[in-house]
This record gives sequence, structure tokens and C-alpha cells, in this order.
Amino acid sequence: MKFKYIRPLALLCSFTLALSGCGAAAGSAGSTAADVETGEEEVADKDAYADFEAETHAVSQDAPLNPSGLVGEYGHTSSYDLPRETKGDKVRSYLSGKWVDKEKGERRPVAIMLNNIKEAQPMSGVSRADVLYECVVEGGLTRMMGLFEDYDDLDKIGSVRSCRNYFVYYALEFDAIYCHYGQSAYAMPLLKQDFVDNLSGLSSEGDIVYYRSTDRVAPHNAYASAKGIKKGIEVMGYDPKYRPGYRGKFTFAYDGETIVPDSADSYSAVHVEPGYLINKPWFEYNADDGKYYRYEYEEPQIDGETEEQLAVDNIILQYSSWERVDDKDYLGFDCHMGGMMTYVTHGKARDGIWMRFDGDEGAVRYFDSEGKEIVLNQGKTWVLIIQDTMGDKVVVR
Repeated sequence: MKFKYIRPLALLCSFTLALSGCGAAAGSAGSTAADVETGEEEVADKDAYADFEAETHAVSQDAPLNPSGLVGEYGHTSSYDLPRETKGDKVRSYLSGKWVDKEKGERRPVAIMLNNIKEAQPMSGVSRADVLYECVVEGGLTRMMGLFEDYDDLDKIGSVRSCRNYFVYYALEFDAIYCHYGQSAYAMPLLKQDFVDNLSGLSSEGDIVYYRSTDRVAPHNAYASAKGIKKGIEVMGYDPKYRPGYRGKFTFAYDGETIVPDSADSYSAVHVEPGYLINKPWFEYNADDGKYYRYEYEEPQIDGETEEQLAVDNIILQYSSWERVDDKDYLGFDCHMGGMMTYVTHGKARDGIWMRFDGDEGAVRYFDSEGKEIVLNQGKTWVLIIQDTMGDKVVVR
């Protein structure tokens, strides 16, 4: 295994595109699960999360960044500078980099919070997500969020669980409509922002978007359907099209091109463990199809509707500073300042950094050790958010 753990903001300070005013906030892990579903619970300090975010936002907003003219790896130009590609009735997907029908590719994706505890397995519809995010929540459990572009024929997506602040910022990177069943009190101010379009199971649109199945007990039996999501978007009056000026998040390989990291600092990556302590997930690389297959809870992770094992073309390990915000173990993750990252694809890995451009409504972009933007292979991507103090738990070999 080759893995060198570096505190991400120290790396940023020495990087060519480094942020100014470096500083990191980190906390200690807790184990007590918090009741964060209704948004009405009492919290010890209602400003605790706002104080945490003020620190991470300050560096991001004051940094003298000029994203114009970003240079991509392998002779690519960053998609940040490029108009979106179209070809007849097709458009280049912001999520996968592939050609998709304009009807689907020009409408905003939905970002759906997914229940990842053992009792909620197998999930439904998750194999159709083009991008998956995974991050620790209270008690060391992980929760997932799927970004869906083509979901029109899905009758069962989930089970759906509640919002965490940091997942909202991940959804905003894709200009997605954020779908969740419940939310913490800390998340309410963010969810009420004009730039956040969300569909909550506990709001007036909840009964339209979500339903309860009879095969599981609550809270593991709340699901969304394509019909319900579309109706909810209509009822809430959300714009179904990407906002003007949206620049996307990823720069993708060309059609027919396969990126295999081959620089002097690349290394083998046929087995990946993000180090999450409860579900203990890992990925195994299959050289025959170039995909990474997902396992957790000691077995393959599958989509219960198709019996298909989850597999992706790209893995991004995104290291973030974090804090334990309160005595109920609610966590805060930096979504703005930046940190270390590792990009994994086609059996190889390369380390670099991430940083967010354009504030809350902007997106994180990824750079190699030479300051060039990472180019992703077309296909599905799994973004694993890693606590920056847990780097020694990660295995890439």
C-alpha cells in the first residue's frame, strides 16, 4: 500500500493554488446517536453549527481564487471554461460525462438522502445514481446521497432518510433538487435559503413525494418515486432546468479515451477501504470492465430492485476537516476551505487537493500535485468524505 497522510490544509498552504489564511478545526469522535429528524428538537446551542460554518466560509470567500483558465490533466481544458457540449438531441451529462437525451440532461438532477444502516439493506433504485456521496453521521454510521439524472421509470427509491447540513452543500454542487425525509434543527436555516430547493417528507409536499412501504418498520420504510418527485417539484414551483451560468463540477475524459493515472506519483489501487468503522465498506477493482465493485457489512452491496451489485468507474476520497458540533454528536464537515483528495480509477490512484469555487452555489474541483485539474473517466463516481483525522484508517493498495 502507498498512502501518505497529510493534514489537508497544510498541503493547501504549500500548493500552487493554495488558499490564504490556513487553519483547521477538528473535533473528537462521539458515539451517541442524536435524534435529528423533526427539525424542532432542542439543541444546546442553536448557533453551534452557524459558528462552525462561519469559520469554514470565511477562508473560502476571502481567498483570492481565479478559476478562469484552469488547466486540466492530459491536455484537457477545464469544463469550467467550456460551454456545454450538445449534439443534435443529445447533451453531455454533467454527472457522467456521457451523451444523454436533452430531456433528461438539461433538467436538474435530484439528490436523494439514502439510508445506509444494515437494517435498511438492500436499498432500492440506488444503482441508477450517477454520483454517490457517502459520509459519516452521528454514532459512526454512514449516510449516502445519490445524484439521479435518469430516474423517470423508478417507482421505489430509498429508503430515504433525513438531512445533514453538509449533504446540502454537496447537492448544491450539482444544482440538484435535494430530497430528504426530515432534518435537524441545525439544518433548518440552510434549507430555508432561497438557493436551496428541497423536498422534505415532513413538509406539505411530503405525502406527494414519499410513501411508506409495509415490508419494513419506520424509519427504514420511507421511499420516493419518480412520479412523486416530479409532482413535488411542480407543486413547489421549482425551476426544473439548470440555473443560468451553472458550470458543472467535473471535467471528463473525451469519448473513447480512458484515463489511467501514469505519473511518477501514481500508485496501485485495486482495493480501496475508506475506513468507516460501522459498515466497514470496501471496493474491489475488476480489470475486465474497469469498474470498482462495492462491499459493506461483509457482503456485496446490491440494489434490491435489480439484484445488481453497486459498481462505479471513479472513486474520490475527499478529506475534510470536521467538528463534533454538540453533545448529541452532530457533526460538521468543511465543504468550502479545501483539503487533500485521492482520485482512484482503472486500478491506479493519484493524490491531490480539492477546493470549492464560487461559494455556496459553486462546486468543488479536484487538482493533482502539479496543480492541474483531475480528469475523470466517463461513468459513475463515488465520493467518499473522509474525516481528516481518520486518514490512517484508509487503505488504498
